[in-house]
Amino acid sequence: MGRVTVRRPVRRISATGDRRRPDALAAEEPLELRVGGKALAVTMRTPGHDVELAHGFLLSEGVIGGREDIAVARYCDGVDDQGRNTYNVLDIALADGVPPPDTGVERNFYTTSSCGVCGKAALDAVKLRTRFSPASADFAVKSETLSALPDALRARQKVFASTGGLHAAALFTPDGSIEVVREDVGRHNAVDKVLGWAVLEGRVPAPGLGLLVSGRASFELVQKAAMAGIGLLAAVSAPSSLAVELAEENGMTLVGFLRGDSMNLYTGDHRLLT
Repeated sequence: MGRVTVRRPVRRISATGDRRRPDALAAEEPLELRVGGKALAVTMRTPGHDVELAHGFLLSEGVIGGREDIAVARYCDGVDDQGRNTYNVLDIALADGVPPPDTGVERNFYTTSSCGVCGKAALDAVKLRTRFSPASADFAVKSETLSALPDALRARQKVFASTGGLHAAALFTPDGSIEVVREDVGRHNAVDKVLGWAVLEGRVPAPGLGLLVSGRASFELVQKAAMAGIGLLAAVSAPSSLAVELAEENGMTLVGFLRGDSMNLYTGDHRLLT
């Protein structure tokens, strides 16, 4: 498995002086996802929880609906200049009877660590229809419970604490219990990892879970939550206009600027108990 952090020398310049010291950086490496031996996407990610990432990606793209749709996930041979396996190629074998991905799912170049839809081969493949309607999710949370979650998330961001360079995503219950946290250089990868965890745990659809993200709420993150049947997405930063529109269209609750004891509620008032 690749390294999560990398140590590099840095020249530190401040009002108190000028010195050189080692610095911890968040690792970023490519991961090629294959389905049945055929390349599907390349994403720039922080190594670790790659199988979860693959399951979450395929769920959010509508390829699978649960863990039973995947027969096996295995790393392929991929070596560096010293002959060591890089663990940067993962092949997924779908279960018998599960259709392969549509051509629209294929990425024409690669998925960067900040944007997951920019490489879509066709615009009509961007907007997907979920098989698990989030509108029916019976999920309600108290505002004070929601307010406490960002600090709880930060306390579990171990790699962020040492590098300052990672996004995080978490799944939580109505009582504020955080079920899983994953970090990644890409916000969409972090979400795919927690959704993949839910798939592997047999918890998809996930109407009893909320999704928390450490940054902004984009169109794609709302879509990923919807594909898992999650009815509430909370973000520490701002949502985009398309994110709000998609959340409203899917009957979801979207919370932004979740900081301290304040937040903005954009859609789905009925799930927030004040």
